[in-house]
Amino acid sequence: MTATRGHTAATTPSNSRDPHSPTYRNTYPHETPSRSKQHSPLQVALLTGGGDKPYALGLTSALVSQGIMVDFIGSNEVNGPGLHTNPQVTFLNLRGDQRQDASLPRKVFRVLAYYVHLLRYAALAKPKVFHVLWNNKFQLLDRTLLMLYYRSLRKRIVLTAHNVNAAKRDRTDSWLNRISLRFQYRLAHHIFVHTGRMKTELVSDFGVPEAKVSVIPFGINDTVPDSGLTGPEARKLLGIDNHDKTILFFGYIAPYKGLEYLVAAMAKLTQQQGDYRLVIAGTPKRSAAYWHEIRERIARSGIGARIIESIEYIPDCEVEWYFKAADALVLPYSDISQSGVLLLAYSFGLPVIAADVGSLRENIVQGETGFVFRAEDSNDLAETIDTYFKSELYRGLENRRKAIRDYAGERYSWSKVGEITKNIYERLLADGDARVIDTQRLGWGRRG
Repeated sequence: MTATRGHTAATTPSNSRDPHSPTYRNTYPHETPSRSKQHSPLQVALLTGGGDKPYALGLTSALVSQGIMVDFIGSNEVNGPGLHTNPQVTFLNLRGDQRQDASLPRKVFRVLAYYVHLLRYAALAKPKVFHVLWNNKFQLLDRTLLMLYYRSLRKRIVLTAHNVNAAKRDRTDSWLNRISLRFQYRLAHHIFVHTGRMKTELVSDFGVPEAKVSVIPFGINDTVPDSGLTGPEARKLLGIDNHDKTILFFGYIAPYKGLEYLVAAMAKLTQQQGDYRLVIAGTPKRSAAYWHEIRERIARSGIGARIIESIEYIPDCEVEWYFKAADALVLPYSDISQSGVLLLAYSFGLPVIAADVGSLRENIVQGETGFVFRAEDSNDLAETIDTYFKSELYRGLENRRKAIRDYAGERYSWSKVGEITKNIYERLLADGDARVIDTQRLGWGRRG
């Protein structure tokens, strides 16, 4: 069966029209019709790890706009209509179904099957550039043996390090984690990060040469639906009074997110005024004990009646409810490099109150798009929230939302990401071709 760009093909006729089927797979690139070598566009394999749909789809759109042909290695979770209708994109659903409620034997089988399909794809793939957005299930394997395998196939490997060392942030760091990270960073031909501080960390902690690292914007989330739902309508859906001063905590719940500081600040604020409302929306990320501790803090402080808990995965179609119902997003993080949730808030024109950690301060225009407070300081957080609700930003919020959206759209433009990324791809390919020519002249044969 022949694969065409912008379409997918199945391994079995019964699933030929169902890209969400667990047995659904796209055909491999060697089955793609040949193109004229004179006009052969740049081809890239985008290895998504099967998650982070907003970033994966945003980058794909940016690359396509630069005229790049993309092999999108994904899963049911990151599937989207644009992956099937654009002739420059071939969607390969190698991860398939990743539901957590599957049986253990099923989970083992699908992970093993995925790696088999991935190895086969890599061996046959036409793209010379492999861009890794996220590692897969087994971090150690992906950082070491899989990287060596790609190198043995003479692929030019680009890596996006969304977190330089997530285990350090999560306080689970180990010598094995650091060694495997150093190995992956060494084997990558180029690394993208989202902030200058992340680049500095790569250079200082892992010995990565500065010239090997590029800082690119974290593209704004433009995949979440934004309908004509109004703020009052969103509040009604969540059971929030129109007069409540509503602050939002959104995303994974984990110790580094500092939710305890927001709960403490909320307790202080409600003692002063009774019209504050906190909405907590998200799921614990391998941190059930931490969430249990947070709930105990809420009970002890007696503010449970002023908190709405949506402790579940929030589907894309409901995300706008929370960002349109809120008056501000709060990021009480104790450790972070950058935040996709901050940009999601900006995409809805919602101001952000953020802790002064990582590069969050660089993303906020004080008094215009939000406010910054001292990290791990609930008193300062409470004072900053109070300052916000007395500010011109809050009083003129409905008129300021467009300005915030425009600011984010310009600063975190996917077109900038696409342009920088394409330049790196072309540089790596040119460098690789030069190496091949030089070694062949010297009689050493090919090397990547």
